[in-house]
Amino acid sequence: MFDGLYFEYIEYVAFITLFIGCALLCPMRLPSIYFPHSAQFLEKSVSQTKLLSFLKWMGVILLIIALMSPVKDEEVELDPKDGFDIALVIDASQSMIARGFNPANPMQNRFDVVKEIVSSFVKERVNDNLGVVVFGKYSFVAAPLTYDKNIISRVVDQLYIGMAGKFTALFESLAQAANLLHNSKAKTKIAILLTDGENTAGGKVPLESALELAKKNGVRVYTIGIGAPHEYNGELLKLIADETGGMAFGAQTSSQLEKIYEKIDELEKSEIERNSYSYKHYYYTYPLFFSFLFLLAYVYLRNRKEFA
Repeated sequence: MFDGLYFEYIEYVAFITLFIGCALLCPMRLPSIYFPHSAQFLEKSVSQTKLLSFLKWMGVILLIIALMSPVKDEEVELDPKDGFDIALVIDASQSMIARGFNPANPMQNRFDVVKEIVSSFVKERVNDNLGVVVFGKYSFVAAPLTYDKNIISRVVDQLYIGMAGKFTALFESLAQAANLLHNSKAKTKIAILLTDGENTAGGKVPLESALELAKKNGVRVYTIGIGAPHEYNGELLKLIADETGGMAFGAQTSSQLEKIYEKIDELEKSEIERNSYSYKHYYYTYPLFFSFLFLLAYVYLRNRKEFA
C-alpha cells in the first residue's frame, strides 16, 4: 500500500519547528490554542502528564503530515489501438510428443518446449492484439484476438497434445488464422504458423484456397518447421511464407526456436506507445482523522479535574 508513497508538499514539515519553538518559548500560551476562552485559567499551574504530551504532539505531528499531503501515483494504461494483430498457430498433433528437442532437458517433449517459448513471446508483445489457433486433425480458435496477455498465456498453458486430433490439418489452420484476422482493423496482420509435420489430415481446405484467403485478408505468414528437416515439408512452408510476404524458418533445437521467435519479434516490432495516464491517490484523510482523535482526547482529558 505504501510503496511509491510521497508527500506533495514536503516543505510543510517546517511547521514542526513552529510548534517546538512555541512549546519552548511560550509554554503558558499553548493551551489557548486548544481552549480559545481559557485565558482566565492561565494563572493556574498546569501539570501536564506524559499522556497529555503524547496526545498533543501526536495530534500536531499527524496534522502536519496531513498538510504535507501524502499521495501515491498509479499508472493506468489504456488498450493500444494501433498495434499489430497476431495469430499464433500451433501444431498440437500427436507427433509433438517427440522428445529430445531441448538438449538441456531431453525428456521434455516438443509441445511443452513450444508452449514455454510462445509464452515468452506473448509477454514481449505488449502493444499487440493476440489470438491462438490450434490444429491437429482439425483446426479451431483457442483464443480470439485480445490485448489481455494473461488470458493468452493461460490459454497456451492449458493446451495439450492431441486436443485437436492426431494428424496435421496444416492448410485448414492457415485458413483458420486468416478468418481469425478477417475483421481486424490493424494495419499489420501476422500469423506465426508452427508445425513439425506435413499436411496429413486430408482436410476440406486446399492449399490454394488457404493462401488466397490469407492474401485477401492481408495476413503475412511466418512459418516455422521444428525437428529434423525431413520431418516437415520445408519447401511447402517456404511457399506459404513467400506467397504471403513472410519468412520461413527451421529449428532443430529449442534454442534455435527461441531465436526464431526473437527474430520475428524484431522484424515485426510495434513502434507505438501505449496510452497511459497517472491517477493520484490521496491519503491525507488518514492522518487528519487520527490527528482529530488525538486532539479531541487531549482536550477531553485536559479539562478533567484529575489532569488539572
